[in-house]
Amino acid sequence: MSEDQPILNKEESEAEGTETVQEEPDEDKDRLTSELQEINDKYVRLYAEFENYKKRINKDKEELVRYGNESLIFELLPVIDNLEMALKHSSHDLNTGIVQGVEITLKELHRVLEKFGLSPIDASGKPFDPTVHHAMTQVERDDVEEKTVVEEFRKGYMLWDKVLRPSLAAVSKKPFTDQEKTEEQIEIIEEES
Repeated sequence: MSEDQPILNKEESEAEGTETVQEEPDEDKDRLTSELQEINDKYVRLYAEFENYKKRINKDKEELVRYGNESLIFELLPVIDNLEMALKHSSHDLNTGIVQGVEITLKELHRVLEKFGLSPIDASGKPFDPTVHHAMTQVERDDVEEKTVVEEFRKGYMLWDKVLRPSLAAVSKKPFTDQEKTEEQIEIIEEES
């Protein structure tokens, strides 16, 4: 029996060794699975970040193309103003060659700049909008509603959907009645004393 005993111990030790060997591959498998999952998660996040980066770059590129001429067009606005002013002051003699040349030049300049997204802001007679109009003064008027643009001092322009230069305008307000004028004068006198 003693001979069998060591053999049994040898078999038992081999069986125990097999169990530890079997346990180690299971642990390795779990560890490798979790590492693979982590690597896969990192890959998915990196891929999503890269896709967002590509979208952002494409958007920036489109805006660059769309608004790339903004500074040039802004610098041309005084030229348009001067040509319009020249036409306004020469309205009494429209048949001269110079006036016709200025008219043609101005029309062509407007046509070319419209292709690149420039459009005038329609201000006269419209409700005052501080996003596209800049109020220079208020004018008392009974014939129009309050906060309406009654005069445009300088034309404003949009470049696509962006205000390039706001319109300079006079805005209407309701005139004071005689009683309101008297009350305002009383308040001013009281403040001074």
